Amino acid sequence: MVLTNGSFVTEFILEGLTQRSDLQMPLFFLFLVIYVATVLGNSGLTILIVLNSHLHTPMYFFLMNLSFIDLCYSSVVTPKMLMNFMLKKNTISYMGCMMQLYFFCFFIISECYVLTSMAYDRYVAICNPLLYNTAMSPKVCSYLILGSYLVAFSDAMIHTGCILRLTFCDRNTINHFFCDPVPLLQLSCTSTYVNEVEIFLVGGKDITVPCIIIFISYGVILSSIIKIRSTEGRSKAFGICTSHIIAVSLFFGSCAFMYLKPYSAGTMDEGKISSVFYTIVVPMLNPLIYSLRNKDVKVALKKTLTRKMF
Repeated sequence: MVLTNGSFVTEFILEGLTQRSDLQMPLFFLFLVIYVATVLGNSGLTILIVLNSHLHTPMYFFLMNLSFIDLCYSSVVTPKMLMNFMLKKNTISYMGCMMQLYFFCFFIISECYVLTSMAYDRYVAICNPLLYNTAMSPKVCSYLILGSYLVAFSDAMIHTGCILRLTFCDRNTINHFFCDPVPLLQLSCTSTYVNEVEIFLVGGKDITVPCIIIFISYGVILSSIIKIRSTEGRSKAFGICTSHIIAVSLFFGSCAFMYLKPYSAGTMDEGKISSVFYTIVVPMLNPLIYSLRNKDVKVALKKTLTRKMF
């Protein structure tokens, strides 16, 4: 049956993480635990920020959006992956695959720019504390978040549109556990040169531009911290930035490994491992990274639990 866009494929088969039947159930329970922890951690952190007025600051506003994005893009990928561990034939419809691709791109790009906004917030807080209330007003914060979502919306449309222009003839087995653009290119029976250039340019822009801004921000932050005379002041300043630096390193490092190289380089197994890390593991770790090292969150959690219990 031929689709209206010229594709002969009506559904795709997701190869998944492994073909070994003895690993299906252990992996199912492992990723189920990770996903439950992701949902509880990110939704819990979001609710905690909403319920506690002393957390209604720019830093926690960005953190709330980050938790929302982590929850969403993990939910775009993980439930289907868990279902596939239990099924013999892991299929996804053509339109379902394109929808998964679009929402995955939208949320992953949103996270790139929200992390960048958080770096800018840390820069203003440490380097220009007297101008903080003006530079990071609610209006400015809203514009930064809105801009992140608008860029993500447009770039996700570009990625998905470029995949939609391809024709898929007889091969429909995706060597991945979700509809990622890179393995989809390998199935096309038409030229993918435009798509490769588009992924490198648009995807590269969404990784390198935020990274450059973050590096510049932390370069200025580091020079300001060095000038602080008191050991306590330097320690406090480093503590403010440590959680964000860890989150940025984990997320951008794994994304760069996946997308900033020719798609034929390396093996798809390496790409799967990298994808598991930034789509499933990182969303689970972010609430822990920002909570375990954050006294405000610990105090808010204690107050909220006490208030609900008594």
